[in-house]
Amino acid sequence: MSNAHHVIELTKYLYKIPEAMVLLSMSRSVIYEQMRAGRLRFVKQGRATLVSATAIRDYVSLLEQESVVHYGETA
Repeated sequence: MSNAHHVIELTKYLYKIPEAMVLLSMSRSVIYEQMRAGRLRFVKQGRATLVSATAIRDYVSLLEQESVVHYGETA
């Protein structure tokens, strides 16, 4: 009898700041700077600061839109 492992991938909806740092490849200070500027949305659950998967996707979209704007410009 084979021992097949079934992996169930669950979507995570909320990420702690260290997880958001990894997902976005950004330092803690940059993450907090973007949160203070209102560019990266976050929620508070008790004392924990969490960033939603939607907020991360929206922030990446914002960065992509900004890079498109500058794409045609000369240095």
